[in-house]
Order: sequence, then structure tokens, then C-alpha cells
Amino acid sequence: MTSAVSSPPRTIRIGSRKSQLALVQTYWVQEQLQKTYPDITFEVHTMSTQGDKILDVALAKIGDKGLFTKELELGMLNGEIDFAVHSLKDLPTNLPEGLTLAAITERENPADALVVHEKHKDKQIETLPEGAVIGTSSLRRLAQLRHRFPHFTFKDVRGNLITRLAKLDAGEYDALILAAAGLGRLEMSDRIHQILPQDISLHAVGQGALGIECRADDTELITLLKAIEHPQTCDRCLAERAFLRDLEGGCQVPIGVNTEISGEQLTLTGIVASIDGQKLVKDSLTGEASKAEALGTQLAHLLRDKGAKEILEEIFTVIGRGS
Repeated sequence: MTSAVSSPPRTIRIGSRKSQLALVQTYWVQEQLQKTYPDITFEVHTMSTQGDKILDVALAKIGDKGLFTKELELGMLNGEIDFAVHSLKDLPTNLPEGLTLAAITERENPADALVVHEKHKDKQIETLPEGAVIGTSSLRRLAQLRHRFPHFTFKDVRGNLITRLAKLDAGEYDALILAAAGLGRLEMSDRIHQILPQDISLHAVGQGALGIECRADDTELITLLKAIEHPQTCDRCLAERAFLRDLEGGCQVPIGVNTEISGEQLTLTGIVASIDGQKLVKDSLTGEASKAEALGTQLAHLLRDKGAKEILEEIFTVIGRGS
């Protein structure tokens, strides 16, 4: 009689972009899972995405909602990797068939941050001089800042965080607008000169949170990944993503949000602005956190009725709807 042989523990392959920030985020997820499941091996596999390769063109002009995710998604569908770690703000709201958003981790500060050249260290964004050159690759930031500060000059900035900061320090820009969360994860919070308040810049959908995507039929893995999900962050981000999805907005559309949870109540604020900053609609809704996605959809309808539909149609005419 032969004795039963137990199957060896599963090896799980994690997909990540090759950028420094992406790897920091992915290794953090790997560490959390390894601590939770010491008998399972978690391996990191890196890939280059289209957004990593095309660095000399403004993101909005490339016209693709999956710039930083498609290669990783193909890797999952082809069985090369088991799940991928994304900056949630880069993950499109409509995922390819066969894939699912399995978990959302606890959010870092989602706000935008001002980083200045040394010569402006005594100033805030409100006191920078007329004509100051502000670097950003985000249409969302651009639209909101043009609305508030039409006297600034805005210039696209691409490359990884180190490259962008080097350009700032070399004098190509007077200031940059960056995600506070990214600076924090790279232990560069000392470069944050000012956290931009909500009335100046609402943040991107999902900003500051990590989204973990995997095959929808891998129920065993989905159960494992839920161990590192943060419920409040999940509710907030699901509301934000539903808002963006209903407005048909990609990562490169001027749509900003803010979410807050108090007890069982979630408050979602949303904004849609024209690229030139001339038109802007904004409103807030509060509802049950357990019905986060319905709240996001409801706010999208409210803003559409207030003029967001016309603003977005104008933008789509210029930059396209992406894919």
C-alpha cells in the first residue's frame, strides 16, 4: 500500500513594472504576504510596460488607458505570472475579461504635493511668481491648477521620480507637482514642500493605494490576497473608481476626487475640468460606505447633469477616448 504524498506548497509569481517605485511597492506586498503565509513562496517577476518605454511623449497624447498595465495583464492571462501589483491610479476601471481586482491595500496620503527648486523654498504655491514653470504630466493636475493659477507656465515632465527631481534641481522647472504617496514610498518625503489642499487639487482616483489584480478564476489566490486588503481604503477607492468608470474617464482625463469615511458614512467629492481650466464642475455626496460603488455612480450622474458631459466630450474630441 502506497502512502499518500502531499503536494508541495505553491509558488506564486508576482508581476511588477521595473521602475524603482513599482518595485518598492511590489516588494512591500511580497513581504506582507510572505509574513502571512510563510509556507508559500512568492517570487517577483518584472516587465516593462508601454508607459515605461515611451518617455518622450506626453501621456495624454499616447491615448491608451492601460499604459502601465497591459503587459502585466497579458502575463497573467498567459500564465506567466499569477498576480500583478499596480499603483491603483494606473489601473483602468474596466479590466480585461478573465481578470479581477482582488485586493486594495491601505492607502498612503493620496494628496498631490508641491516640490520646489531651491530658489523658491520660502514660497508656497500661492506665492510663486507669475510665469513660474510648473512641471506635471497629469491632465488632472494641469486643469485644476490652470483654473486656480492661470498666470503659471505649465510644462510636461516625464521619466521616473529621480529623473524628474534632477530636472527640477537643474533649473528646468520652478516646481513639480507629484504624488505625496510616491515620494513617501521612496523615502523622499523631505522633498515635499507643500501638501496641496483639496480646494487647489483633488487627487487622482485610487491615488496612494495599491491594486492587486489576478485571474478571476483563481479563487485560492483571491482568498490569500484578501488578507492584506484594507476595508476602508477599498470602500473609498471603489466609490472613486465607479465615479470615473461612469464618466468614461481614463487615467489621463481631468477628473479629480476626494473621499472620507466617518463611521458607516462615506463622503465622495468629484471634479471634472476642461484642460484649459476655464470650465469646472464639482460636487459632493454622502452615503453608506457599504454602497460605495452606487454612490460613485450617483455622483457621476450629478456632475454630468451639471455640465461634465460637455466638458468630457470636448476633451475626448482632442485626445480621444483611449482604448
